[in-house]
Amino acid sequence: MKYLLSFALAAVPAMAWADTDAPDVDRIVVTGEGLSQSPGTAAYGSVLIDRDRLTDSASGRIESVLGDVAGFQQFRRSDSRSANPSAQGATLRALGGNASSRTLVLLDGVPMADPFFGYIPFSALVPDRLSAVRVTRGGGVGAFGAGAVAGTIELASATRDQLPVLGASAFYGSSDATELAASLTPDLGGGYVSLSGRWDRADGFQTTPGDQRVAATVPAAYDGWSANLRAVAPLSATAEIQFRGTLFHDDRTLRFKGADSMSEGQDASIRFVSRGAWQVDALAYIQARNFSNIVVVATPTTSRISLDQRNTPSTGIGGKIELRPPVGPDHVLRLGADSRIATGDMFEDAYAASGAVTARRHAGGDQMTTGFFAEDDWTLGRLVLTGGARADRWTISNGFFRQANGAGRATLNAAFPDRSDWQFSGRAGALYRIGEGVALRGAAYTGFRLPTLNELYRPFRVGADATGPNAALRPERLKGYEAGADLALGPVHLGVTLFRNMLDNAIANVTVSRTGGVFPLVGTVTGIYRQRQNVDRITASGVELTANARAGDFLLSASYAYSHSRVHAPGRDFDGLRPAQTPAHAASATLAWEPERGPALSATLRYVRKQYEDDLQTDALPDALTVDAVARLPLGHGLTLVARGENLFDEQVVTRNAGGSIDLGTPRTLWIGFTFKG
Repeated sequence: MKYLLSFALAAVPAMAWADTDAPDVDRIVVTGEGLSQSPGTAAYGSVLIDRDRLTDSASGRIESVLGDVAGFQQFRRSDSRSANPSAQGATLRALGGNASSRTLVLLDGVPMADPFFGYIPFSALVPDRLSAVRVTRGGGVGAFGAGAVAGTIELASATRDQLPVLGASAFYGSSDATELAASLTPDLGGGYVSLSGRWDRADGFQTTPGDQRVAATVPAAYDGWSANLRAVAPLSATAEIQFRGTLFHDDRTLRFKGADSMSEGQDASIRFVSRGAWQVDALAYIQARNFSNIVVVATPTTSRISLDQRNTPSTGIGGKIELRPPVGPDHVLRLGADSRIATGDMFEDAYAASGAVTARRHAGGDQMTTGFFAEDDWTLGRLVLTGGARADRWTISNGFFRQANGAGRATLNAAFPDRSDWQFSGRAGALYRIGEGVALRGAAYTGFRLPTLNELYRPFRVGADATGPNAALRPERLKGYEAGADLALGPVHLGVTLFRNMLDNAIANVTVSRTGGVFPLVGTVTGIYRQRQNVDRITASGVELTANARAGDFLLSASYAYSHSRVHAPGRDFDGLRPAQTPAHAASATLAWEPERGPALSATLRYVRKQYEDDLQTDALPDALTVDAVARLPLGHGLTLVARGENLFDEQVVTRNAGGSIDLGTPRTLWIGFTFKG
C-alpha cells in the first residue's frame, strides 16, 4: 500500500510539470471534475441522475433519489432517518439484500463504504453538494476497484458553475422536523473553495404499529449534521489539484427509549487530474469512522438494555492512479493500480436482566486489496469495442474474538488464520450505433467482493433474535452478461436491458435455529438464530426498462425492473427460494412541470413488490406504493418558496417483519421552507 501511495504522489508533480510547457494562463479552466467517461462506458448501460433531479427530492436524501433507478435497494426499506446505520448497504439487480454493500459507491473516485461494516453513510451524502450520479447495474469491477459485484454508483461533486456564491435553505416539517443547510463558494486565485454544512433533526415518527407498542416505545427520533470543505486549484492549463474533507455525526433512536445508535466519520482525500496528452488521475484518501448501538429488550411494562455495542472504530486508507497514454484517436487506453486497507475493532458489553454485565467482547481484524488493471476502448466508426482485465491481491489478517466475564476474567480468546489469494477479473463489451438515435450494446463481466470485517467477526442482535459472524467466509464472485438497446427519438429516450447475473459464494444470513439456544461467539439466544454463511449461488435474470420524455415544459422519467432471482443451495431448506429482502418487481416514475420561469411542480410514484425478511420466506413484507411531490414558487432575488410532501397517501410501508414484530417506514411527511441562491 505505501508503495502505491508513494508512486501516486510522486507521479503528481512529475505529470504536472510535463504539462506546463509555456501554458496560456488565459486558457486555464478549473472544472473540479475527474477524467471524462471513456467511449466504452455506454456498452455497460447506465442511468444518469442530473443535478436538477438531485435537488428536487421530497425527502432531500440521496437514498430516496437513487430509488429512481428501479432495482436499487438497501437492506431494508427505511431511509437514513429511521434505519440502523449498519443496515444501510446498497445493492442492485436483486442479488439479495445485505447489510454490507454489494454495490461500489464512489464519491469523486473515493469508496464510501464504511471500512468495518460496509454500509454507506447516506446521511453524509447531501444531494445539494453533487453534480450528477451515474448508476451502472452490473458491469463488473473494471477500473473502479474491488466490490462492484452488483454494480457501481458514481457520485460527482458539484462544479463551480453549479454552485452559487452563497446558498442556503431552511425547512420545517412533520414531527417537529427541521432541516437547515448553507454553502459558501468564493473564487480563490484561479480556483475555488466550497464550504457547506447541513443539520437536520426531528422528534420522529412511530415505526411500531399501534397494537405492538409498549411503555418503552418511542418515535424514531434523529439528529445529524455534516460539514464539507472542497477546494480546487489549477496547476497548469490542463492540470488541477482537488481536496475534499468531510465531517459527519448522526444520532438515531429506534423503536424503544434508550435504543440509540450513533455513526460518525472524518474523511479526507486529495486528487490530481491532468487532461494533457498523458491523462492522469491520481487519488489518495483516509477515512476514520465509528459506530455505536444499544439493544433494548422491552415487555409491555418494562425495558432493559441487553447489549451495548459501545464502540466500533475503523480506518480506511487507500489510493488509486490511472494513466491514459496517447495511443491514437481511435483508442482510449486506461492503465493503473488501486489499493485499500481497512482495519477495525468492535467493543460491546452484554447485560443480564438484573443489569449486571455478563460479557465484554472485543473483536476485529484487517483487510487489504491491491489491484492492477488495464482497459482499452477501440472506436471503429459506429462500433465501439471495450475490454479490460484486473488482478487483485487480497488479504484478511489479524482476526480475533475475545470475551471476558463481568469481572474481567477471560472466557474466550479466538484468533483466526490469516488468508490471502489472487482474484482475476475481466470484462468486455460492444456498442454499435445503427443509425441516428439507435444503439445496440452487449457486455460480459466478472467481479468479486471480500466479506467485511463485520460479517467475519461481529455478531448482532435485533430484539430476541441474533445473527452470528463467520470468520471462514469466502469472497463473493460474480459472473454476468447482458444485452440492451437504446433509442432516442427527438425528446423521447428509451432503454431496455436483458441480464443474467450469477453470484457464487453469496454471503447470506442463514437460519440455524428458530427456537433459540446457546451459540458460539453470541451466547444465549431466545429467538431466532442465524449465521452469516456462504451459499452456493444466487442467480438473477431479468429486464430493466428506462424512459425519458420532454414535451414543452413537461418532463417524464420512468424506470422498471423485473428480476427472477433464486438461491441455489442444494440440500438446504431455502434452495430454490428468492433471496431475502429481494422484490421481483420495482418501478419508479416522475412527472415534472418545469417552465423556464415561474412555479414548478413534480410528483414521483414508486412501487415495490412483496419481499421476504428471511431466507425461509416465512416473514413477508407486503408490496408498497408511495407518492411524493415537490412544489416551487420563485419569490425573486434568488429566494424560492418550496413545499415538499413524502408518502402523500400515507401508505403503510413495512420495513421489518421478524415473526410478526413489525417496523414501519416513513409515513406522510410534509415540509415547508425556503431556498436561497445568491
